[in-house]
Amino acid sequence: MHDVAIIGGGPGGYAAALFAHNFGLTVALVEREQIGGTCLHRGCIPAKSWLQTAEVFTEVAHAGDFGVVTSPPVLDWAAALARKDSIVTRLHGGLTGLMKQRKVSVFEGSGRIAAPGVVEVAMNDGTAQRIEARNIVVATGSIPRSIPGYPVDGARIVTSDHALDWPSRPDRVAIIGAGAIGVEFASMLADLGSAVHLFEMMDQVVPGLEPQAARLLTRALAKRGVDIHTSTGVEPAVMTGSGVVVPFGAESVEVDVVLVAVGRAPVAEGIGIESTRAVIDRGFVRVDLSTMQTDEPGIYAVGDIVAGTPQLAHAGFAEGIAAITHIATGETAPPDYRVIPLIVYSEPEVASVGMTEAQAIAAGYEIEKHSHGFAGVARALIKGKAEGTVKLVVQKDGPILGATVVGPAAGEMIHELMYMVGWEALPSEAAAFIHAHPTLAESIGETLMAAAGRSLH
Repeated sequence: MHDVAIIGGGPGGYAAALFAHNFGLTVALVEREQIGGTCLHRGCIPAKSWLQTAEVFTEVAHAGDFGVVTSPPVLDWAAALARKDSIVTRLHGGLTGLMKQRKVSVFEGSGRIAAPGVVEVAMNDGTAQRIEARNIVVATGSIPRSIPGYPVDGARIVTSDHALDWPSRPDRVAIIGAGAIGVEFASMLADLGSAVHLFEMMDQVVPGLEPQAARLLTRALAKRGVDIHTSTGVEPAVMTGSGVVVPFGAESVEVDVVLVAVGRAPVAEGIGIESTRAVIDRGFVRVDLSTMQTDEPGIYAVGDIVAGTPQLAHAGFAEGIAAITHIATGETAPPDYRVIPLIVYSEPEVASVGMTEAQAIAAGYEIEKHSHGFAGVARALIKGKAEGTVKLVVQKDGPILGATVVGPAAGEMIHELMYMVGWEALPSEAAAFIHAHPTLAESIGETLMAAAGRSLH
């Protein structure tokens, strides 16, 4: 009898398994593929490896701007692919070692809830195992969504699962969906020399992002050759001998490959949860967000399958910790979804935390907004990346409600603002701290000073 059985070894599942050692819990983890899940093997990590390759390629191409004379760079796609694989392999090895160190029993196979407290595993070697546990955590993650008219074949119509392992760079690509995944691929492919068409049904890239940030990102992508079509739907694809035709309105474009990036669907069917009292709503599992427990006592859900929470690896980490805390202690440690950062690792990077201007107004706040651009920030000019801005949304005579950063190292800088939003800091309090000069973070200090009513530059 285990204290906890976990179905799924992605960020939510493996975080729960590793965190359980703090309480001396015995854990069985069921994973049908490899520990690390989509994030490590087909998502976050390999995607960011490719984006790093694109960044280095671009920096070498523009080395002359810094007085460094080089030959034009040549991309060795196979070497970049091998580097991506080596990073994934190294991280996977580290996770596997941690599981052994923490005495987590790993079952390689497909798990299914047979009854509360019982998980049946169809092992990959063809055998069957039965796991009994006092509690079950479901962390089965998500898969790429598809759309009518674009049957995924892994060759000419693909998802991110396939695109991260392309054997060579496609010359012409259409990306359907301009959320974080679509924009990251558009940024990377454009920098590496592909002709990219980006389609989005909504009126801006990365729907839900601050409109000013979306405009800056759109301008930067367009400047690098990405053909962006917002407020645009596509008609069914037409296969030709030379590629794929994507019709839209009265126009069409022919490409070598179509990348469907319209979001991810939860994997909650076929795992037995439907036979319990747990409630599934449009494919997602309903939980008490203070404990991550479903409507079936003793059964928890974390990660991409949870209804109403962001499909982010770091959200899954927090949810796994919350579930284990409740299992071990009966106490709650709910994730604070207000301050979970969202990052788009494009060029430029975009990061946000807390409320956008529109969300704050919709919530009834009387607000002020303050921005400071990177154009006058010395460190940004030195790095040759002076486009972008920091924006704060502040309650009038009150705390900082949200922040967005567009520009160099936005994904790192947002964490300073995360604490301000989480601790409900007043601009005058935060502005009292001094940022080193010259740094990119000075842009935050300047924005805070403006929000406190005593701007400097």
